[in-house]
Amino acid sequence: MRTASPHELIRSAARAAREWLSVRHSLRAEAIAVLALYAGYEATRGLVVGDPSYAIRHAHEVASLEQSLHLFFERRVQAAAHAVPGLVGTLGVAYLTLHLATTAAFLLWLYRRRPAAYPLIRTTLFLASALALAGYILFPTAPPRLAGIGIADTISGPHINLNRGLVSSLYNPFAAIPSMHIGYAVVVGGGLLCYGGRLAARLAGVLYPLFVLLTIVATGNHFLLDAVVGAAVAGLAMCGALVLSGTQSAAARRSAYSSPPTRYHRYPYASRPMRWAPRPARLTSSPTRSVSRSPPSSATRIETSVGSPAKLCTHTMPLPCHP
Repeated sequence: MRTASPHELIRSAARAAREWLSVRHSLRAEAIAVLALYAGYEATRGLVVGDPSYAIRHAHEVASLEQSLHLFFERRVQAAAHAVPGLVGTLGVAYLTLHLATTAAFLLWLYRRRPAAYPLIRTTLFLASALALAGYILFPTAPPRLAGIGIADTISGPHINLNRGLVSSLYNPFAAIPSMHIGYAVVVGGGLLCYGGRLAARLAGVLYPLFVLLTIVATGNHFLLDAVVGAAVAGLAMCGALVLSGTQSAAARRSAYSSPPTRYHRYPYASRPMRWAPRPARLTSSPTRSVSRSPPSSATRIETSVGSPAKLCTHTMPLPCHP
């Protein structure tokens, strides 16, 4: 018996993964897969904590790059948020909860209302998470609130502290680049733009990434360049998902699922076309006409006498065919 080589095993595993990712499965299987992969992502993200000195130095490099590009707006954005009563606390709650809740709700809506588009978006999120893990390992970066550049930490407080306790054991504080809050928000916003259909959904697709950008900058968790890299990661993941999803393009899915649903009649046979045979022509009246109908069959035999009873003209006409 021939033993498969490691190269063949890898190819078969890749083919099986591609086939699994390119289709939609049952809701239970999809939920288990998403939860398991996200839990693995968070656990791995917490285990690959880099050296704090390197992470802080990388944060200073990012701040210097933004200053050279005249893009260092983080301090002014946070000061403006503090000027509005209650806004900083609201953004802090949104930073902790909106990221996962909105993404999960969008995936569930996509699964039920746009089933053909679901595999593409789900695979995009998977690939974006994998690319983000590579970024956290190769370039650990501290967030602005931990870099010592004059930006306050608005998340940690008496009830929640991301830097100590149980939360910090699975939380990587030096995973600022790329910002997957923005990465996921771009995927969700792009999905609403393509598959939302209604104007309100498309408008939400535009505003949601902007709100997430305000949230991560005003709370001191990300630089502006972190958001740019997160959006780029989402774009690369979308390209990879399109390759894995097969021949059907995003434009074909959008055109197929943006049209309004078909409304059917309440009777069961109204969902399919009804075919009727043409009605037979009306016979002209004649004083010497006799019509005889045979037993039910595929045709009716009509005998008409013209002039003499000895001369008969026989015509065969089809019966109407009812469904």
